[in-house]
Amino acid sequence: MAVLADPVFAADDTRVTGNPATSNPDPENQTRGQVFARTTFDRLIFTRREADNILALAPPGATFSAFDFDASRATVLSGALRDYKYVHIASHGLVNPYHPELPSIVLSLVDRNGRPRDGFLQAADIYNLKLNADLVVLSACQTALGKDVRGEGLVGLTRAFMYAGSPAVVASLWTVPDRSTAELMRVFYRGMLMENLRPPAALRRAQIALWKDSRWTRAYYWAAFTLQGEWK
Repeated sequence: MAVLADPVFAADDTRVTGNPATSNPDPENQTRGQVFARTTFDRLIFTRREADNILALAPPGATFSAFDFDASRATVLSGALRDYKYVHIASHGLVNPYHPELPSIVLSLVDRNGRPRDGFLQAADIYNLKLNADLVVLSACQTALGKDVRGEGLVGLTRAFMYAGSPAVVASLWTVPDRSTAELMRVFYRGMLMENLRPPAALRRAQIALWKDSRWTRAYYWAAFTLQGEWK
């Protein structure tokens, strides 16, 4: 299990400055997507909880985790994810309405000293990866979207990860809330890793669990994620 989560998006983040946050966005209402061309990104508190819950379910010594500054584009491009069965990325998703074939996942945008760095993991980057994963999970907004290219099909992040070597990808069709997504993923991975359910059955189980929870009955909270590709 390889997990990337809770990147650092700004130089005024407490993980850079060591000082209390100057603003306090409501974590209960955070979503994992941003409008194209927006230059600021709020921290997604529940991605950290999501990652911790997932890693706790995996066998000891069989995990790789990259949090904070290490949840970066450089980490992904380094080949660190090459040999893991499951790859999970939890962050903001960014869709370009003018070029829908060029979506990206927003990873750490600053280094430990607060200096800017490229943190936009784009489809072009992913096409150059070599993965042996059975499943990639993109726990961010609108990661299943792309552009329908004649003769090619839907071109976007899902297609890129399949080209990189993963036969199946879980991705979202619309903007997803931070907190409910963390809960959905906890139940999803528990179904796969503890109950030996196949990913389609585990995802369905998780969606039903949230639907039955009075906090997240609306389909907006649980229905965005879909499994694309093949599962043996």
